[in-house]
Amino acid sequence: MSLVAAVIFLAAEFALAETPPRFPAGAVWHQEISAAPVHPDSATMIATLSGLGGFGNGRMQIDFSLNVVRAPSGSPTRTTVSHPWGYYDPDCEPLGAAVPVPPDAAIEGETGMVCDNLNNDCHLLVVQGDTLYEAYLVTEASATEIETHCLAVWHLGAAYPPEGRGDHCTSADAAGFPMAALVFNADEIQASLDSDPTGGGDLGHAIRFILPNNRMASDSSLGGVGGRLYVRPATHAGGPSGPAGSVPYGARLRLRSDFPVAEYPPAARVILNSFIRYGIVLADGGTVALTAESDLYTTTKWADLGIGSRVFDQTPGATDVNINDFAVVDTGPRIAETYDCVRTVIVPGLFADGFETGNVSGWSSTVP
Repeated sequence: MSLVAAVIFLAAEFALAETPPRFPAGAVWHQEISAAPVHPDSATMIATLSGLGGFGNGRMQIDFSLNVVRAPSGSPTRTTVSHPWGYYDPDCEPLGAAVPVPPDAAIEGETGMVCDNLNNDCHLLVVQGDTLYEAYLVTEASATEIETHCLAVWHLGAAYPPEGRGDHCTSADAAGFPMAALVFNADEIQASLDSDPTGGGDLGHAIRFILPNNRMASDSSLGGVGGRLYVRPATHAGGPSGPAGSVPYGARLRLRSDFPVAEYPPAARVILNSFIRYGIVLADGGTVALTAESDLYTTTKWADLGIGSRVFDQTPGATDVNINDFAVVDTGPRIAETYDCVRTVIVPGLFADGFETGNVSGWSSTVP
């Protein structure tokens, strides 16, 4: 291969790389928390969670089923219709909203747009330019419609206020979080390794994790519905039903700085360094602790990196990653969940793009 051809080939390969969508550098997800204060009750919360079994299945396992669809400009759109169980309003975008759905779009765990959304989560995550569309319990309703329980739209150029899309408001994630921006994929790990082949880099963002609901904190004394509660950066709690002393929805956990990261291969070190520097945030209820993007759309594949579902508890010679290796960062008081969603509304016309990047002064918190 000639030098010119090689350059063209490498440029094409680089163009194909798909890092997950990201918010501005000042967003809460990109805040380094390696030196942030630990919650005064951190040891108690971790001990309580450990006594309940720790992470789901008792290990830090990875689920690779989420697809993040990249929709080119001009992609065909489909409008939303309600799931048989109903639709979250005003938490989610009004029914009839349009979502770009390119021909190669695939729902979570699928290779196309049909999913058993009565028995599976069936998330559809689509990014187009600086707009992120995330829907839950999705399946194809027709050639021009998708059925869903909730569609949340995120503006990737916006610095959201602490209440995100709105206090007591859900999203496609039970904590009210964006999803695609908090997963990790093979291309971004490869990009980190390109900069530091030893695996000394990180991903520059927090990573979502999940726990069984009966291991998450609930506390009837706070007055929330069924004792349900959350902490920032969450804006919503699903159905936590564990003891009050456990870890709450929205909690941000940090891996101990002296964890023996070097015992792992470089690709896994990048993820572990991210746990130390940016933490993991409790996003939803379920069994498998971590969520990675599938390699359906990425250039680098998980097999290329040697990352499998059980890398953090089955790597020969490496220390297993355990819940007791984490501390809970202090992100503020517990908030009783009322489910009275108050949407954060961008004041129209104030800014050219409808929001002000890096400043939340252009936001108002009112019900639309």
